[in-house]
Amino acid sequence: MGEETACRSATETYLNVREVESLARQAHAQQTDKAGRPYAEHLAAVANGVSARGGSDEQVATAWLHDAVEDGALSREWLSEAALPPGVKAMVLAMTKQPGESLDDYAERILSVPGALLIKEADIAHNSDPDRLSVLDPATRDRLTAKYTRMRRLLGLATG
Repeated sequence: MGEETACRSATETYLNVREVESLARQAHAQQTDKAGRPYAEHLAAVANGVSARGGSDEQVATAWLHDAVEDGALSREWLSEAALPPGVKAMVLAMTKQPGESLDDYAERILSVPGALLIKEADIAHNSDPDRLSVLDPATRDRLTAKYTRMRRLLGLATG
């Protein structure tokens, strides 16, 4: 789906979670994760993790979009014009790690945006799942494990 098709006027109602899911699946349709799996599987796991942790509809919608801007699946311009609540837009931007940004600064921004921590917690939980990591080469697995452990610590989340 092109960005122009996905956009709605700001005067229309907000996209619901199902519409956001569909849009995210389409936006990431050509992407795979580090293990070569369809990227939408990660998005679904994070959305399910947010829901299981008691997240709101806005947080679940954000989970579907949490990597869209960072991965270039959707643009910042699309996000600014999308029929999404301001809280969703703020959480998506909080989850968008900037090129060259330190993990410390990234964690600080996540902690500063209401609702974003729960999404990052579900994201890290899925990214650090032993079954998911086991298919990666040892160097990548070790690098990511250290990164997720550090991020948990910076965010004040339980390790493991």
